[in-house]
Amino acid sequence: MKLEARRLVDRLWNYCNVLRDDGVSSLEYLEQLSFLVFLKMAAEIEEADKYLPADRRRRVLPNTKEWHGRGWPELLDLTGSALEEAYTQLLADLGKRGENENTTLGLIFHRARNRLQNPANLRRLIVDLINKEEWLSASKDIKGDAYEALIARSAEDTKAGAGQYFTPRVLIESIVRCMRPTPDDTITDPACGTGGFLLAAHDYIVREYGEDMSTEDFTRFDEGKAIWGTELVPATARLAAMNLLLHNIGRPDGTPLIHVEDALAKPPTPDKRASLVLANPPFGKKSSIVITNVDGSVSREDMSYHRKDFWETTTNKQFNFVQHIANLLTDNGRAAVILPDNVLFEGGRGTNIRRELLKRYNLHTMLRLPAGIFYAGGVKANVLFFNAAPPRRSDEEPPHTKQLWVYDLRTDKRFTLKQNPLLPGHLEDFEKRAFGVGECDLDAALGRRVPEGRLQVFDGAELVATKDVNLDIGLIAPEDEDAAAPKSLTELTLALSADLREALAELEHLATDLDVELPPLIREQK
Repeated sequence: MKLEARRLVDRLWNYCNVLRDDGVSSLEYLEQLSFLVFLKMAAEIEEADKYLPADRRRRVLPNTKEWHGRGWPELLDLTGSALEEAYTQLLADLGKRGENENTTLGLIFHRARNRLQNPANLRRLIVDLINKEEWLSASKDIKGDAYEALIARSAEDTKAGAGQYFTPRVLIESIVRCMRPTPDDTITDPACGTGGFLLAAHDYIVREYGEDMSTEDFTRFDEGKAIWGTELVPATARLAAMNLLLHNIGRPDGTPLIHVEDALAKPPTPDKRASLVLANPPFGKKSSIVITNVDGSVSREDMSYHRKDFWETTTNKQFNFVQHIANLLTDNGRAAVILPDNVLFEGGRGTNIRRELLKRYNLHTMLRLPAGIFYAGGVKANVLFFNAAPPRRSDEEPPHTKQLWVYDLRTDKRFTLKQNPLLPGHLEDFEKRAFGVGECDLDAALGRRVPEGRLQVFDGAELVATKDVNLDIGLIAPEDEDAAAPKSLTELTLALSADLREALAELEHLATDLDVELPPLIREQK
């Protein structure tokens, strides 16, 4: 991250710490920051266009007489309760517009509410922080990277907050390098969270092809024809929309690139299929709907998705996403999806779904990930890479998965979020050996793969023919001396110490979130 972006992050995050005393969580702070930065950018757009002919001036906020003069300018000169009342009313008015307006503005301000109840702190945030920055003209490397870094810090700050949808940037960028998106791709993430995969794919395309891209190419991205995401939670969707906007993707008054809906609810229409799907669906196993009862209590009801394009009907959210992503692909489409271990071996309908995936699609590569890289504690996950294939004429035909190559990054590898985090260098061997990253021809690189060490190959037809289609495979053979060598007492002690330190750090964060004091014995062990 550039020095200017780091300084901006530090200033904005330090202010998040101030607002905790007002009972404002880090996620609520990010939400309010999104509102205010959007209003500042809208004012900057109007200022930049004020000398243009009237028919060429851009107007982000509603272009009606009663809205002229509103927005950022009306907040700058107010203090005290007058500022709080004006900001609260402004968000309420924009929220009402957002309910009926299919624009990025409508998405960001839909049901917007003021969470900043201390007028003095609101004034400082507006005048001392946001108003001193030029958000429109600033490089995306500053404003975009700063905003994304704030999301990352929020994930660290509260395990029950951003961590539930935050995918490590290192892993996202590695997956994107393997998939090699191009300007001709249509790219989507059906569980986009804060938009990490979409940003990384766009950045890769601009970096690799930007000099040769036409105005029409960039317009396809801004209008949502080349890149879009789906997110179920409205608050998360507005963070994603703002994240894209600050990276110069999309338009404030244009069609939103994030769709707020249940991606699993219905089959994709032909115009919403994609040539590249990148996703990290929620880790929770059950699909459910939230029900508010007559007495005000809240309950959840497990939900199955009865879709004709699904191979199996199940309440398992992860298996539903596997089927949905497969059906999202165009004829020559390709996908990379992060899934927890249970998807690889769970029985019943899961067995049939794995068998159909191997038969109907080319599941050519799987990356086994270690624990300790996600904010959801203890999760062991995998990245499944598969391509669409022509329909099979009969069930007697061989499966489209001829070979499944499995790279094991798990055996003899230990990571933690702070002391030993996942770094780009940890994935270099996988990228080079499994995908030939750095070589021009992907198909040729895939054809030259050699099974050795952490990269092993399995016959697709043999996997399909097994009773349970267990894909929990790929661990390094016991005869591998490096992997099988017993640990010394010192190594075991160090590993146990690292786990204990990580657990104590998590206890400290939880205590901070709950505003409780750790017992003396735990404080002394830190």
